[in-house]
Amino acid sequence: MTETDELDFEELFDDDTEREPPSRSARLKRTLDLTVLAPLRIALHDWRAVVAGTILLLYGLMGTVGVWLATKPSSGDYPKLQGPFQELAYPLGTDLYGRSILDQIIYATPDMFRMIFAGAVVAVGVAAVVGLLSGFMRGTAIDAVLMMLADIIITIPGLPLIIVITAIFQPTNPYVVGVFLGVDMWPGLARTVRSQVLSIREESYVEASQIMGLPTPSILRRDVAGQLMPFILVNASLTSRRVIFESVSLYFLGILPFTTYNWGVLMNLAYQENALTRSELLPWLVFPMITIILMSFAFVLLSQAMDAIFNVRLQARHAETIDEEEVTG
Repeated sequence: MTETDELDFEELFDDDTEREPPSRSARLKRTLDLTVLAPLRIALHDWRAVVAGTILLLYGLMGTVGVWLATKPSSGDYPKLQGPFQELAYPLGTDLYGRSILDQIIYATPDMFRMIFAGAVVAVGVAAVVGLLSGFMRGTAIDAVLMMLADIIITIPGLPLIIVITAIFQPTNPYVVGVFLGVDMWPGLARTVRSQVLSIREESYVEASQIMGLPTPSILRRDVAGQLMPFILVNASLTSRRVIFESVSLYFLGILPFTTYNWGVLMNLAYQENALTRSELLPWLVFPMITIILMSFAFVLLSQAMDAIFNVRLQARHAETIDEEEVTG
C-alpha cells in the first residue's frame, strides 16, 4: 500500500471529516439528469436519433392530427387516376376509384401504430419475462420448460404459423393482429435475454443481494432487469420494424380481411389492377411502398442511436450533475 492510499484511508475514516448525505432534492435532480436529460442530450447530438425522431414524429402527427384534417376516403371523392403533385386536394394523386392516395395512407397510419404497439409489447414482454426467469433459474425445471417451449416455437416456420393463425381467426382489430404477429417473435429474443442474464447473475452486486436474502422478484427487477432495459428497448425498435413488414405482407397477400385501411391493402389493390405495367397506376403502388420503407428506416436508425443513448459512459459525460473526476474514474 502506498503512502497516498494510507492518507486516503485515514481521511475516509476520520471522524472529524464532515460528510453530509445529499439532500432528497439533490438525489432527485441527479436521477432526472442521469435518466432523462443526459440521454436527451446524447440524442440531440446523434444524427441518427434526430432523423429517426423527426420521421416518427411526422408519422405520429399523421396518425393523430392528420386523420382529423384529411377527408375519410370513399369512392368518387375525386376524378379517377389523377397523377401526383397536380392538385392540393389530392397531392399524391388518386386511385382507380377516385380516392386520394394520401388520405388512404394517412387513415392507415393509426392502425399501423396499434399493430406495432401490440406486437412489440407481446414479443418483447414475453421474451423479457421468459429470458429473465430462465436465465436466473438456470438448471431448474422452470428453465428447462421455458427453453423447451421457446425451442418448439423456433422450429416452426414463423410466417406459415402466422398465416395459419390469422386464416383461422380472421382478426379485424389491429391490436389482435399485432398480438398474433408477436407470437413467433419472442423465442429468439428470449434466448438472447437469457444469455445476458447468465452473465449478469454472476456480478458481485447480484450475489450480494442474494446473500442479503432479498426476494428473487426484487433482485430480478432491481439488479437484472434494470441492466437489460437498454438491450430490450433496442430490440423493441427492431421488433416494431418486423411487425410493419409482416402485417403489410399479410394484407398484401390477402390473408387478413380488408376491413381497415392499410398500406398493404393499397398495394394489393394496385397490384391486382396491374400497376406494374400501367404507369397511371404506379403512384397507387409506389407511395405506400415509400411510406413503409421510410418508417422502417426510422426504426433502424432509432435502434442504432439507442446504443449510444444508453451507453453509461456517454450518459455520465453528458450529465451535468457528475463532475469530470467521476467520469474519468
